[in-house]
Amino acid sequence: MRSLFVRLLTSSAVVAVCSITATAWLAASSTSGAIQREQGQTLASDARINNSLLGYASRHSDWSGVAATLRDLAAQNSRRIALATENGALIADSATAGTPLPAKVSAVIDPLAVDVTLVPGAARDRIDPRAMGPFLLSARDRARLRKAADTYAACAGRTGQAVQVTVSNTGRPLVTTLSQGVGQEPSPMPSPMPAEAPIVVGVCDATTFSTPTRTEKAALKQLNLLVSRCLKGKGAERGSVGLDFTWVSKEKQPMPPVAEPGQMISSCIVTARKEQLDPYVAPAAYLYIGSPAEATGQRIPLPSIAGAALLVLVLTVGVSVMAARRLVRPVNALTHAAQRMRDGDSSARVTVRTTGEISELATAFNEMSEHLQRMEEQRKAMVSDVSHELRTPLSNLRGWLEAAQDGVAELDPALIASLVEEILLLQHIVDDLQELALADAGKLRLHVEPVHLGDLLDQVTTAHRGQAEAAGLTLTTVVIDDPPLTADPVRLRQAIGNLVTNSLRYTPRGGHITLGARQDGDQVVVEVTDTGIGIRAEYLPHVFDRFWRAEKSRNRQTGGSGLGLAIVRNLAEAHGGTATVASVPGVRTTFTLCLPS
Repeated sequence: MRSLFVRLLTSSAVVAVCSITATAWLAASSTSGAIQREQGQTLASDARINNSLLGYASRHSDWSGVAATLRDLAAQNSRRIALATENGALIADSATAGTPLPAKVSAVIDPLAVDVTLVPGAARDRIDPRAMGPFLLSARDRARLRKAADTYAACAGRTGQAVQVTVSNTGRPLVTTLSQGVGQEPSPMPSPMPAEAPIVVGVCDATTFSTPTRTEKAALKQLNLLVSRCLKGKGAERGSVGLDFTWVSKEKQPMPPVAEPGQMISSCIVTARKEQLDPYVAPAAYLYIGSPAEATGQRIPLPSIAGAALLVLVLTVGVSVMAARRLVRPVNALTHAAQRMRDGDSSARVTVRTTGEISELATAFNEMSEHLQRMEEQRKAMVSDVSHELRTPLSNLRGWLEAAQDGVAELDPALIASLVEEILLLQHIVDDLQELALADAGKLRLHVEPVHLGDLLDQVTTAHRGQAEAAGLTLTTVVIDDPPLTADPVRLRQAIGNLVTNSLRYTPRGGHITLGARQDGDQVVVEVTDTGIGIRAEYLPHVFDRFWRAEKSRNRQTGGSGLGLAIVRNLAEAHGGTATVASVPGVRTTFTLCLPS
């Protein structure tokens, strides 16, 4: 048992066993008789209390006025009842102030996620049926609809139909037909669905009370918007939700082939209803229900509690000390290694002769230390490379300007053009460094839009065709089916242009450069292939590193600054893609951008 998880689990199990044993002994010696007598009454009482508080939460947006209801329930059931927020703040309590809450939460009062064991009717969507929110009718609408329903019932009675008028949770009257057959359930009369014409019996008109009110129409509109947002992009059939919260399809053709469409729609309806009802119901609260013994003031003897608590405390301290001694040694080793790293020793490592989580932590620490050491080496190399790249043009500018100042050289157009070229080189290096800094900081902005790769590659080819012809190279474009792509066209042209510039630099006269694009599953692949000198296998992992060049002299005649390919990789990653390279020296080199379509 060397795993930290196993150790802690074992320690917790020992403490738990002791606690349970002590609690069981106390309960058995002081409350066993009361439990046997009141067990059945307690379960029924818990259900009544839970149902009453759920009803309050369903019709109120907060718990500010629940104290009176809670005191009445406590008096009726001879139980202590308390409500607290999920953060532990007391909402209301039937006991006197300062009385500790019971140790166990009896239930969670949440009308949008009711306990199906206490409210069996909520097993379908776990929403309390009394939570109506914006669907709750005003007193005026209730009176008007009830009058219309009673008129309809009287008319139906005159035609020989036995009907019954009931009221739903929203206050809307429901008319049901009383079946004549023995043992048959009453069948509902016209369902108040907004998309369906109401059914009428003979000359009796049900339209007046079955048509949705303005309040219900507004609530239905909001609900259908929420459902549509949930179903967006999931291929569900077109339809809408009615007043009975069922789905009414608007399509006659078969549904698209999606997995369990009915379950998906039902799930979205439930999710939308909960989102719509959330502002109208009270937030979830913890319900604490005390035993009858607590309500009558009975208490477990204090000496027994003190003895059991002392026993648990002694065992807990003993087991914790034993576990801590075994755990503290590798933790101290990690602490010392971290302090050495803080003092500048990037080679700090730690060795832990154990297995499990501590060993994994030590391995992760060592890997982090190695990574920091590599990053420090790369930082030093980058500083050296940046200074080298900037020193040459700056030295040229200073030398020629000092020569002109001393009268040794004349600032003729040729010299000025040369100095401007050096300044442009400096500007290009600074711009590339700024581009990489933005990418590292996550501030590289992309303006994405649908891109036609065929047109984009033609633009890149046209921009570099003159340089290619001057170098005696052939530049062609091959696009298969013009795959759809959403990307930043400016940044994408920049990345592909850098790859083409790199191929032009390393492809000898008479060579060929091909720009290609194709669809590969859910990705779009852009490739730049040249018949240049190629890249040796040991150099391939470093091609996209900053300032890396196979030719270490960094001669401007044989290569650029070493930032172009690093920018390509950053731009590809900013689009959620990758940049890779494959090469056969002396045959061909292919740079590939894989972008999500």
